[in-house]
Amino acid sequence: MNRASRITDPSYELMDDHNGLSIIYRQHGFPCPLVRWHFHKEFELHLIVASSGKVFIGDYIGNFYPQTLFLTGPNLPHNWISQVAEDEVVEKRDMLVNFTDELFESGHQVFTELKTLAPLLERAQYGIEFRDPEMIRQAMVLMQQIADTRGITRLGHFFILMELLAASDEYLLLSGANNTQLADEHNIDRTNRAVDYIFAHYARELTLEEVAEHLGMKPTYFSRVFKQATGRNFIEFVNRLRISKSCELLADGDKPVTEVCFESGFNNISNFNRRFQQLKGMTPSHYRRLAVQRLTEQNNA
Repeated sequence: MNRASRITDPSYELMDDHNGLSIIYRQHGFPCPLVRWHFHKEFELHLIVASSGKVFIGDYIGNFYPQTLFLTGPNLPHNWISQVAEDEVVEKRDMLVNFTDELFESGHQVFTELKTLAPLLERAQYGIEFRDPEMIRQAMVLMQQIADTRGITRLGHFFILMELLAASDEYLLLSGANNTQLADEHNIDRTNRAVDYIFAHYARELTLEEVAEHLGMKPTYFSRVFKQATGRNFIEFVNRLRISKSCELLADGDKPVTEVCFESGFNNISNFNRRFQQLKGMTPSHYRRLAVQRLTEQNNA
């Protein structure tokens, strides 16, 4: 049985522990109070080191695994929900670094070399997933060096890591909506509870009315709040989550496509095929062939 963390703390995260430092390093496991649909003023460089599950960044829904690396910009809502067994605890799931715009806006006036990072930071407002396995391996080493050091040495490792990321051309921009469209402190906490509920129940028949009732909201009002916070209407959000699940099943096993369809939450194969084609630009069978080919190439590298 999969479990979604049911956290209802305020979803604007105020990081008041800078203590005059330029960057904040943190690591945590799952479940954890930090795992929720939330946003904050800081950039976040986020490395997954254990477990797999669903990532939500802006209006993007995708899969994460160990050794996946993301960068999110200021006020861009995000969450990573691990798919784990009931009562399973992941001691160390995430390694992350937070930093603000001010670090680079002030820094490049003194160190002109920092201006080369501007395109990377601009892209981050939509969320970035890095896709180069060799670069990610190097990033993991640097992230550990950041964890193990303090002061100027830590800052040095951080800038080397940022330069590495800025030079990479193997990345995916994630959200079609940016931070200014999605960040809303009042609505996002309710959306956090809605996303948790949807994540726990999307594999069965699930209606907007059911989720609205769970939140104690009228369906029309919930629909408006949900779209404002996620950039997607309810049906589109659920379908994207189901297609993301189907991609995971297609890539990781040899279940028949029909079985993948129903396990992902769709109730008929024609609707599943149509939605998959719309979102992925190919059939489920074609996607599976490409996933197997990609895995074979990685294993032979």
